[in-house]
Amino acid sequence: MRLLSLAAQPAEGRVDRVRFVTHQGKQILFIDMTNCVSEEAMVIASEVQRVVTAQPRNSVLTLSDLTGGEFRRDAITRMKEVAVFDRPYVKRAAIVGAESLPNAFYEALKTFSRREFPRFNTREGAMDWLVREET
Repeated sequence: MRLLSLAAQPAEGRVDRVRFVTHQGKQILFIDMTNCVSEEAMVIASEVQRVVTAQPRNSVLTLSDLTGGEFRRDAITRMKEVAVFDRPYVKRAAIVGAESLPNAFYEALKTFSRREFPRFNTREGAMDWLVREET
């Protein structure tokens, strides 16, 4: 089972799913939930919370790619919880592949966390928006 191998690895072993990438000289926390099932998504969400809450407040740019994911209610609930915990640390967040989330879950995520999660068609477009200076 993939979940057991993912969960049993040390934090360094999960770096491929939750990692910082550089775009136009700025760090973005890339959260790769492509083709994930709910069990994997919950493990990844916990790792995201650990990484984000270790950063300075209002400093983290996040990009979540949900393309091809299959998320049940339990995974959506965990994502909502993490979004609330992470709120003080996240400066901007973007999502690619949001079509994997039913619209009701996407709206519930925004409402529950009191955060915006703009949706983008491409990672590149999302990263450009994340690093753009607010005017």
